[in-house]
Amino acid sequence: MHCPFCDAEDTKVIDSRLANQGFEVRRRRECLTCSERFTTFESAELVMPKLIKNDGRREPFNEDKLRAGIVRALEKRPVSSEAIESALERIKKNLRSTGDREVPAQKVGQWVMDELRDLDHVGYVRFASVYRSFEDVNAFREEIEQLEKAPTAEQRRNQMNLLDGEDG
Repeated sequence: MHCPFCDAEDTKVIDSRLANQGFEVRRRRECLTCSERFTTFESAELVMPKLIKNDGRREPFNEDKLRAGIVRALEKRPVSSEAIESALERIKKNLRSTGDREVPAQKVGQWVMDELRDLDHVGYVRFASVYRSFEDVNAFREEIEQLEKAPTAEQRRNQMNLLDGEDG
């Protein structure tokens, strides 16, 4: 690691600590030439898979595009930015955990719809109307009827607890 003050190549690590909820390592360093101290952060570089679009094109995963779509669906809805960021992290985790180099964009779209269904039903229907290209009012009606019949996020969690043998 080059010293940012004198550009010397030799530095030593004085202290290391976990940062960013354990996803980064914070290192305090000292230059062996000029004795100045500085901090660096180290994190794992995870390559996100490419997305396979409906027309067969491949494009790199774009977190900003994903965030913009979710934020647009939830515009003027009572959903906190923390809840949105948590949903984004879960979607990215799903994407990374596939272990694939390429993932169909439809799969990511379904993960977005699952997250929105749990966050806000209006945002879910907004996103679904664009994502599924609703042609008329009947498509909206059918989607809302499906939404009303589906178990809530809490009901699904309770079902999972029962399957895992835990108390609800």
